[in-house]
Amino acid sequence: MRDVVYYVATTLDGFIARNDGSFSEFPWDEEFGAYLLDRFPETFPAHIREDREPNRRFDTILMGRATYEVGQREGITSPYPTLDQYLFSRTLERSPDDSVTLVKDDALERVRELKAGEGKSIWLCGGSTLAGSLYAAGLIDEVILKVNPIVFGAGKRLFGRTVDATPLELREVERFESGHLILNYGMAG
Repeated sequence: MRDVVYYVATTLDGFIARNDGSFSEFPWDEEFGAYLLDRFPETFPAHIREDREPNRRFDTILMGRATYEVGQREGITSPYPTLDQYLFSRTLERSPDDSVTLVKDDALERVRELKAGEGKSIWLCGGSTLAGSLYAAGLIDEVILKVNPIVFGAGKRLFGRTVDATPLELREVERFESGHLILNYGMAG
């Protein structure tokens, strides 16, 4: 059984983006970036990632439509070519790229099928609506938050909707001089 890992950047107040989907205000730091590149190289889009060393943690990515469209607006239709890419959207008629599988219906069942398969962990990249649905269905096994030292006050929430209170187990904390934190949580019990 493969794990679904919600690995996502967030503000201190729990927003993964502004309401328009932008996140350019997230502060960047070289030490923090180097750490992420070393630990999670496959989570950097191909146009940023210079090397092509083997994937360390993930071999599959799940993206909601709004998350996918961030790169698409820049002309990037296959952002993570070293991963099996799944795009979840009820509104798109076809995938913008042959290497990206469009999932229009029954997202929860498709994720269950992926979890039951062989391979590395599955990266839930976003968006918040997809994360909320998967979380409510008990399909997320681990949450890794890249906490940015900034407050937005409004925007796209971590889970896009209210979810039931669920205890989590803190597994690991990484702290950076820049104020960034990486918090790794597993599902308790």
